[in-house]
Amino acid sequence: MAASRLPPSALTLKQFLRRQQVLQLYRRILRAIRDVPAEADRHYLKDWAREEFRRNKDATDEDAIRMMITQGNMQLQELQRTLKLAKS
Repeated sequence: MAASRLPPSALTLKQFLRRQQVLQLYRRILRAIRDVPAEADRHYLKDWAREEFRRNKDATDEDAIRMMITQGNMQLQELQRTLKLAKS
């Protein structure tokens, strides 16, 4: 039987795509935080987001990861709605 050329720690396609979703969500959250007017609030939100992603970085259960992505998207939408209301 031929040996695999991939290292044992290589991601599957599904894991790779899910990782891309997580990274995209993280970037979108950080971009939204840039629009927060108060510097102290920006700092708090950036630390919160960083800690949440760090805390869950070792998650492997596919359903849990999907749920966290959904929850993160909902929190991002809430932040964006709040910022939009603050500007108007």
